[in-house]
Amino acid sequence: MKHFTTMIERIQKLMAEVSSWSAANAEELEALRIKYLSKKGEISQLFNDFREVPNDQKRQVGQFLNELKVKAQDRLNDLKSGFEGTNCTDADADYSRSAYPVSLGTRHPLSIVKNEIVDIFARLGFTIAEGPEIEDDWHVFESLNFPLEHPARDMQDTFFIEKTPDILLRTHTSSVQSRVMTGTQPPIRIICPGRVYRNEAISYRAHCFFHQVEALYIDKNVSFADLKQALLFFAREMFGEKTEIRLRPSYFPFTEPSAEMDISCNICGGKGCNFCKHTGWVEILGCGMVDPAVLENCGIDSKVYSGYALGMGIERITNLKYQVKDLRMFSENDVRFLEQFKAAY
Repeated sequence: MKHFTTMIERIQKLMAEVSSWSAANAEELEALRIKYLSKKGEISQLFNDFREVPNDQKRQVGQFLNELKVKAQDRLNDLKSGFEGTNCTDADADYSRSAYPVSLGTRHPLSIVKNEIVDIFARLGFTIAEGPEIEDDWHVFESLNFPLEHPARDMQDTFFIEKTPDILLRTHTSSVQSRVMTGTQPPIRIICPGRVYRNEAISYRAHCFFHQVEALYIDKNVSFADLKQALLFFAREMFGEKTEIRLRPSYFPFTEPSAEMDISCNICGGKGCNFCKHTGWVEILGCGMVDPAVLENCGIDSKVYSGYALGMGIERITNLKYQVKDLRMFSENDVRFLEQFKAAY
């Protein structure tokens, strides 16, 4: 009982002191905070001593302690508000601060374009799917119908993890598609943005890492006409409503039939210029119908379902949209280059 009485008296004494707090300036207010509310302050010490209070008295003493702390904090805030809005004194001035406004950052041009691509496909019902950048051979190559002798499996083209030849840095985000297909039954409608890696010499037109966006749609009765309509919608939303597209036969291990897609040059309007090498067309992506063997590899019945896939390099689309001549500029973090995109989002 004696300990209980002592604690109550100490709390009441501090209650009276808190009520009489006054401060002429911020320094005096900080001194009050340190004396009473800091880690070693008087109120904090009471909380330390609270552990010695008998269990049958803790509830009542704890209530008084909390009231004291709340009252002290409220009183501190009231006094602090009295100093807000006062004129800055010489002692408060920061003479090391620049006279110019602090410059705000902006999104990276690749992020701007990636978000725009994702937004366009989201309007068609596609949702984002992501996967690991360190992958296994099955998801990157085998499930996608790459033969064992395919050049992409060579060390000259792919970064394999040392001592583990079946583990590698993914060369395309198609590995995300195979992961989704093995774990999800159709209908599937996904878009897969991400960073990929290839063992290439770094130059103005190539890099050892870059970014891709791939899309996959699998359902019953999906046709090449559905793919063409999606491609036309994307091209006109990204490059303008007058944009035309053309599809050229091509080959990819995971699609059959396969095609490369060109758009009418957005610089000359298809008339021919240096940018499009006077052809009027610029290649932007590869696409095709998902090979039935890929569907079967991933546990999807190819006799019931069909689908299309498409993929593009984000750097490529960014080059076309903003006429960036050197791929290396995207990863060098030159502020002068990045500041050009402040108004792009």
